Amino acid sequence: MGLVSGQIVQELGWDEDVDEDLRSLLMDEIESDLIYEAVEAVDAVLLWWRYEDGDLTDGLVDALTDLGEKGFIWLLTPKLGNDGYIDAADISEAALAAGLALANPASVSQRWHAHKLGRPKGSRR
Repeated sequence: MGLVSGQIVQELGWDEDVDEDLRSLLMDEIESDLIYEAVEAVDAVLLWWRYEDGDLTDGLVDALTDLGEKGFIWLLTPKLGNDGYIDAADISEAALAAGLALANPASVSQRWHAHKLGRPKGSRR
């Protein structure tokens, strides 16, 4: 997912339905554990989000709290046909409302899609 050794990655939205193999792979990539409470700016946020988790725009804005200036959010949502699926149009709308640029989704596991979001180029948020 484009993470590298030494990056600090915050995980939000963990629940029993997350893909533990994917989590392990990411921790291998960064050679560290994922953190929950940040004490400094993080390089990336891993945000697990399901339809029933509430307003996605609010979730994205909250995910920006500890994110460093050049950091990005990996939004993980259930794939079509799985409980908690979120329509692509809703993801795009939430990203725009949160002031984020959305890249194309990637299939990262059998159940989850990943959507990379970042601040638009030239943004000073």
